[in-house]
Amino acid sequence: MYTGIVQSCRPIGSVEKKEGLYTFTIEFPDELLQELETGASVAVNGVCFTVTRIEDRKVSFDAIAETLALSNIQFIEEGTQVNIERSAKSGAEVGGHILSGHIVGTSELLSIEESSNNKRLTFEGKPDWLKFVFEKGFLAVNGCSLTVAALDRQKHQFAINLIPETLARTNFALLKAGDPVNIEIESQTQVIVETVERIMEQRFPKQSPTA
Repeated sequence: MYTGIVQSCRPIGSVEKKEGLYTFTIEFPDELLQELETGASVAVNGVCFTVTRIEDRKVSFDAIAETLALSNIQFIEEGTQVNIERSAKSGAEVGGHILSGHIVGTSELLSIEESSNNKRLTFEGKPDWLKFVFEKGFLAVNGCSLTVAALDRQKHQFAINLIPETLARTNFALLKAGDPVNIEIESQTQVIVETVERIMEQRFPKQSPTA
């Protein structure tokens, strides 16, 4: 379980790419190494990974083919900046919203609007999960809990606003148009939407076309 509050933005130290498997390392700061053990869960750009090795400050992870196909981890190189969050402990404050680290896929950054104090990022939404996204609702982007600022279902687009603190703590300041980001939808919203859909289907079943 994660809270959607990014704890650090760190560069990929090394990445070994094999067919269907990437092994990569990240050098963690001291505060994120405390009580970290092999087998622990860590969110990297919002994707839940298992720690496979710890050597000094270098923490290693494996990404299998399914994870690579679904996420922007497939594009990492040495030096790529990624958002990091350790799994939340029981009773910890939830500053964002509860995340599982199981993303639904990626979304392409379409445009960036900048002002003196913030940025607005507009993304492409995929029809299979955009129905779970609502204006002023929660959405996790690269593992960061954010509020949807605007939504255009006809264009399949949504936008988020970023304050200076978020830009300073995450990799959002490095994004450019065309970059993919990882998306995790809010689980309670998904349950509500799917429940309503099932009820509607039961009460108003689709009629088969007549011959």
